[in-house]
Amino acid sequence: MLSLFADQPTLARRKCLQIGGLSLLGLNTPQLQQLRAATLAQTPTTQPRAKSCVFIFLFGGPSHIDMWDMKPEAPLEVRGEFQSIATNVPDIRIGEHLPLLSQQMDKFCLLRSMTHKMSVHGPACSEIYSGRPYFGPPVTDQALPEDWPSIASMVARYGQSTTGLPASVVLPWYTQFVGQDKRIAGQTGGRMGEHWNPFLIRGDPRKQDFQVEGVRFPQEVTRSRFDRRRDLRQQLGKLSDRRTDAGELAELVDTNYAGALRLVETSQATNAFSLSEEPTAIRDLYGRTKFGQSLLLARRLVENDIPLVTVNWDDETKYDKVSPHWDTHHQNFPKLKNDLCPLFDHAFAGFLQDLDQRGLLETTMVVALGEFGRTPKIGLVTQNGMTEKTGRDHWPHAFTALVAGGGVRGGQAYGATTSNGGYIADKPVTPADLTATVFKHLGIDSSLTYYDEFQRGQQQLCVGRAVSDLG
Repeated sequence: MLSLFADQPTLARRKCLQIGGLSLLGLNTPQLQQLRAATLAQTPTTQPRAKSCVFIFLFGGPSHIDMWDMKPEAPLEVRGEFQSIATNVPDIRIGEHLPLLSQQMDKFCLLRSMTHKMSVHGPACSEIYSGRPYFGPPVTDQALPEDWPSIASMVARYGQSTTGLPASVVLPWYTQFVGQDKRIAGQTGGRMGEHWNPFLIRGDPRKQDFQVEGVRFPQEVTRSRFDRRRDLRQQLGKLSDRRTDAGELAELVDTNYAGALRLVETSQATNAFSLSEEPTAIRDLYGRTKFGQSLLLARRLVENDIPLVTVNWDDETKYDKVSPHWDTHHQNFPKLKNDLCPLFDHAFAGFLQDLDQRGLLETTMVVALGEFGRTPKIGLVTQNGMTEKTGRDHWPHAFTALVAGGGVRGGQAYGATTSNGGYIADKPVTPADLTATVFKHLGIDSSLTYYDEFQRGQQQLCVGRAVSDLG
């Protein structure tokens, strides 16, 4: 074990998922698909779950060497334009454009020894999202049916929520390149089955009219009208013969229906999916950005006992054809200075502060990383020929993850890279190891198996080793 701390679905179930029994709630097909993971989740955990994880994915690959693992003694073409600044932890310095986080350094760990071998966005994203080496050649960024299931999907199936809400939620979108017709690889059930997809909250939480579809009665369905529908279902149920196969399917539909109703009623009672009750000061603490308000919504979901919340980075740089999001192939330093670092610094620092002040950081593990880092040498082309002299290309051999809470000791740098930030010098951690660490925190046994619909056999949830000396 590494050291950061102190069954195949039955045919009946598949048929059940194809039955529109939940339509009596007035929900449409996409909404029903979102509810499936919440209502079908199995719960074989190693211990009763009383913990959560917020998994923050920084799409594009942030430049570790300009933010978290700076090399001031290296040549200019390696160390770049930025200076480091002191933090509230002696001997740990970070990039100058992260001033708010420099004062929160005592709350999180710089895991500087993340590493894998995949330099193409889609397959690299898949490795981080799923904790598995990519299964095929790196010829596409887009999702395929044979993708490994995401951590979010595995928690949707094997996690445990005690409140009637889903075990796994993704927001505010599935990561995707503008102009591509499919989401980026590795984010859903994949070969485990798309019916295990996490509950997706799509939209912009900044907006005043933001609402989550599928967690409230449709406008045309009043409570009294719904009660009449439920009574009708009960009467029809008395007419069925539960001893037949059709009766068994009907019982599964009843379970599905009851779970969906529980989700709707719980979300209305707790207002978990709404930011309308949040004070102005708290909303400002996170920043009035899509990312900041997504983190605020994640905090509310953690308060409502949801085991895993995945927050995917989204910002207006998505429309940059050369360097969308954190993929800084050109103008690396201006983009980090003016667009990316200030937004992340504001939101993530506010998030950590809020979790800590509410007593949630102790039981909530927070993980933030991208699919890889950036080249140690500015302008070096390793994968993308559009990389310019002002940019940094993809670099999976060494990069940094931020890990906080859940027993992880803040104010430390775990692992180390070589003098140019290019390779791991101490304590390497793979995506599989990070996945195992998340599962351990959530009380999910990594040795559990699922049926692989692509290879037609059983697969273990995770083959990594939990990093146990972070505490």
